[in-house]
Amino acid sequence: MNVSGGTRPARVLATEAALALIEKLAGEHGGVMFHQSGGCCDGSSPMCFAKGDYLLAPDDVHLGDIGGVPFYMSPSQFEYWKNTQLIIDVVPGMGGMFSLENGSGKRFLTRSRVFTDDEVSALS
Repeated sequence: MNVSGGTRPARVLATEAALALIEKLAGEHGGVMFHQSGGCCDGSSPMCFAKGDYLLAPDDVHLGDIGGVPFYMSPSQFEYWKNTQLIIDVVPGMGGMFSLENGSGKRFLTRSRVFTDDEVSALS
């Protein structure tokens, strides 16, 4: 990523495994979207929903797209994570109770890394 050249770093990325599962779920459900859970029923898991099955709040923050699929989080979560790049991965396990991957034997997982000072400047 060439931050010094003016390229803005992505706020959210996905691993190849996550992209493959996203593609499968989008094909089965006619399009999907993500919302980063804020810690209620399913902890702080990335939750995958069929488009239209999750009502976004007017002030939810669109972090970007992964695999052509939009990824959102609440403003309070964004304030906490604004200096962090989210990397969506897939691991064995049970998905979130309301997330589309539940029952597949896989679950989405958010990994993260703190942006460098140059990346934070590029995001400003």
